Amino acid sequence: MNVLLSAAFVLCWSSGFIGAKLGAGSAAATTLLMWRFLPLALVLAAFAAVCRAPWRGLAVRDVARQAVIGALSQSGYLLTVYYAIQLGVSSGTTALIDGTQPLVAGALAGPLLGQYVARAQWLGLGVGVSGVALVTLADAGSGDVVWWAYLVPFLGMLCLVAATFLESRSRTEVAPMAAMTVHCVTSAVIFTVLAAFSGAVRPPGDATFWTAVLWLVALSTFGGYGLYWLILQRSGVTKVNTLMFLMAPVTAVWGAVTFGEPFSVQTALGLGVALAAVVVVHRGDGGRRRAGARSPAAGSRLRGAPSVKR
Repeated sequence: MNVLLSAAFVLCWSSGFIGAKLGAGSAAATTLLMWRFLPLALVLAAFAAVCRAPWRGLAVRDVARQAVIGALSQSGYLLTVYYAIQLGVSSGTTALIDGTQPLVAGALAGPLLGQYVARAQWLGLGVGVSGVALVTLADAGSGDVVWWAYLVPFLGMLCLVAATFLESRSRTEVAPMAAMTVHCVTSAVIFTVLAAFSGAVRPPGDATFWTAVLWLVALSTFGGYGLYWLILQRSGVTKVNTLMFLMAPVTAVWGAVTFGEPFSVQTALGLGVALAAVVVVHRGDGGRRRAGARSPAAGSRLRGAPSVKR
């Protein structure tokens, strides 16, 4: 089940880069994001009014915390990704910059969450960075793109890291449906305000625009975003962020098939290295768990670490 969830997460999350590129030529980023989240938020809000079970036991501060998490992990992250692609940054380069997230999250997991990161996992993180770099390094300096455009997706990566740790430090368990509703309503409000402020509320009549909207709602929001938090709950920060290493090579393959983007030997090599990195990290985590089971002291240390709650 973990393997299937991980594979589905990688494909669905990568679909967001493809969907962003698909809709980039038909409307502004704020327009596309507004119409991606506004209908979805209305449906989820209506469902929440009928089904009260996911909201039982939640205080106002819990809902407010989820709103902040949604503003970071959805609004901040997606706006920077879409804007970077509209500025001319390729989907592969954007995925590369997002691929540095595991190093940031891994470095902060110890001091912020008290979680132990094994040496094998650090090795896997380093190998993963090498794999992602092999796929997208050649593309990073190509094209006529202003230098600061590459800082935009980096800011989005930091937003996602901040949301991950804010959720990980929570002591209140929030039902997935309740969290998804709060996140989508928050994003709908933010993107609607931004679109209205920039005069980009009206959607184009282009069929490509609505195809991109449906694509992003079905695959990216319910698939990628939902699976991100599910795997975070099941496997922890290090594992879920290690899977992010696969986004750049998978996006490169997908882009080659869909948009005719070049796929070289270097791309294939980077994909293989990224896959090896995931294997190294997962095996390192398994060895750490077995060692903890044999050692009472180690087991006590692991049980004392804060757990990720949903």
